Amino acid sequence: MNIFTHYGSEIAAVLVALTAEGALPGGLDLSRVAVDPPRDPSHGDLSTNAAMVLAKPAGMNPRDLATVIASRLASADGVMATEIAGPGFINLRLDDSVWWRSLADILAEGTAYGASDIGAGERVNVEFVSANPTGPMHVGHARGAVVGDVLATLLEKAGYSVVREYYINDAGEQVNVLGRSAFLRYREALGEAVGDIPAGLYPGDYLVPVGRALAEKYGGRWIGRDEAEWLPEIRAFAIDAMMEMIRADLAAFSVRHDVFTSERGLVESGKVDAALQTLSNKGLIYTGVLDPPKGKIPDDWEPREQTLFRSTAFGDEVDRPLKKSDGSWTYFASDIAYHLDKYQRGSKVLVDVWGADHGGHIRRMKAALQAMSEGQAEMDVKLIQIVKLLDRGEPVKMSKRAGTFVTLRDLIEDVGPGVVRFIMLTRSSDAPLDFDLAKVKEQSRDNPVFYVQYAHARCHSVAKMAGEAYPDLTGTDGRDATLSLLADEMELALVKLLTQWPRTVEAAARAHEPHRIAYYLHDVAAAFHGLWTKGREQTDLRVIVDDNRPLTEARLALVNGVRIVIASGLELMGVTPVEELR
Repeated sequence: MNIFTHYGSEIAAVLVALTAEGALPGGLDLSRVAVDPPRDPSHGDLSTNAAMVLAKPAGMNPRDLATVIASRLASADGVMATEIAGPGFINLRLDDSVWWRSLADILAEGTAYGASDIGAGERVNVEFVSANPTGPMHVGHARGAVVGDVLATLLEKAGYSVVREYYINDAGEQVNVLGRSAFLRYREALGEAVGDIPAGLYPGDYLVPVGRALAEKYGGRWIGRDEAEWLPEIRAFAIDAMMEMIRADLAAFSVRHDVFTSERGLVESGKVDAALQTLSNKGLIYTGVLDPPKGKIPDDWEPREQTLFRSTAFGDEVDRPLKKSDGSWTYFASDIAYHLDKYQRGSKVLVDVWGADHGGHIRRMKAALQAMSEGQAEMDVKLIQIVKLLDRGEPVKMSKRAGTFVTLRDLIEDVGPGVVRFIMLTRSSDAPLDFDLAKVKEQSRDNPVFYVQYAHARCHSVAKMAGEAYPDLTGTDGRDATLSLLADEMELALVKLLTQWPRTVEAAARAHEPHRIAYYLHDVAAAFHGLWTKGREQTDLRVIVDDNRPLTEARLALVNGVRIVIASGLELMGVTPVEELR
C-alpha cells in the first residue's frame, strides 16, 4: 500500500462529503492537494496542504477550513490525532498498527513493492545517449546513458509505456571526417606509411580494424580515386562499424534501446522536407535577415537572407535559421523532423537526454515542437553536465585506443558496470560530477555504492545468523512474525522510511529525476546502519535476541523489509544487489 495515496484518498473523500453537504462550493480543483511527510518528524507522520490550496477558491479562512477537514479526518482508519500548524497545514499522527501493516505489505509484495499505476499506460519517448557514430563511447556518454536508461525503467515502474530511443547523428560533417579518417586507415592497411594522423581527422587506434576490414572488402579499389567517389561508401561502412561498437559498449553497460533512428534516413526519406512544409503552410517559415548577435559581433558576420522559422512566436529569443549557406538543412531542421516523427509515432511526452553543450538548442526545439503538434506534445530536456574522471584526486590520462578521451569500456573494466551506474546518479545530472577511481573502490561510508551494498549484504548476513540461533527461522521472510513487537522509536522510524519508497518512485518519475533513487537508498542504508550500531550499544535493540524467538522473528522481518526495498531500488538502477562483500 502507498500510505500517501491511501490517506490522499481519505482526504479526497472528506472534501467530497463537505461539498455534498454544502460546506464547500462545487467545482473546486483538488489536483493541488498533496500528502507529504512533514519536514520535521516531530510534527507528525503525514501533512496535507488541503486547506491551504482550497481556502481562497472556497472563500474561507485557511485555518477555519483546516479545522473542519481535520475534525473529519480524526475518525479515519489509523489516524490517532490531527493537528493544525502554521497558516493551515494539517498534520496527522498515525497509529503504530498502520506501520506494522505497511511492513507486512512490503514483505508480501517483495521487490514489486513501489510499483505504481500513475502513468496509466501513457506513452513516453526517452531519447538518450545518441552519441555521434564517430568512435567508442566515452565517460561523458556514460552519465547520459545511465540517466536515460534508469529514467526509462523508473517510468515503467510508475506505470508508463516507455520507448527507449537512440538518434544516430549520421548526416553532419563529423561523419564525413569519420569517412576520411577511415580511408586513411584503409590506405595504411594496404601497406602505405601514413605517418602522424593529420589534424582534423580522428586519431584513435579504434579505426585501425575498420581500415583492415575495408582493405579486405575492397582491396585497392579506392586508391587514387577522387574523394567524391569513395567517401559515400567508406563513410557508410565506417558508420556501421562505429554503431556496432557503440551497441557492444551499451550491451556491456546493460543499456538497451528499442529504436535506432538515422538522421540521414530522415533526410533521404523526405521527412525533413515534409515537416518544414507543414510549418510553411502554417505561415511559420519565411525568408529574412537576422539582426547581428548581441555583444561583440564576429569578424565573419555579414547580413544575408536566410530561411527562418518564426520561433519567437512561441517564446524564443530570435527566429532560427533552417538552411546553411550551401543550401543544405541545418541540424535544427533535421531535429524538427525527428521530433515530429517521434510525436507521430504515438508519444506525446518526449524526454531528451542531452549534453550540456546543447542547452542553447532547448528553447528553439520546444518552440518548433509546440508549433508542429499544435501544443499537444510535451518536451522535457535533461542536460548532462561534465564528468571529471580522477584517480586519487588527479585527472586520469586519456585512452591510447580512443586517442582523445577515456572510453566507457575502460571505465567498466576498471570498476564494474554497477559501480559506474550508481555513481552517475549520486548527483543531479545538471551538476558536474567528480568520479574518482580510487574512492569508488574504497570500502568506506564515503563510498555511496559500498555503503548501500553493505546494507543489503548485512541484511543477508543477519538472516544467516538468525537461522543459526533459531534454525526454524532459516528461509522465513517474516510474514508470519508478530510485527506489533516492533515498538522501538528507531524501528518504527525505519519502517516509516521504507513506506516512502512508492512515493519516491512516483515523485522521481513525475520529475524525470532518477538521481532521487540513489539519494533515497542512501537514506535507507544510513537508517539501517544506525539501528544496527545502536543494537551493538544496547543489547535490547539487537536483531537476534537470546531466548526471545518472537522478537527476533519480528526484527528479522524488518531486516527483510530493508533488503527488499534496497534490492528494488538497486534493480531499478540496473545495479545487481550483492549478498556478500569480499
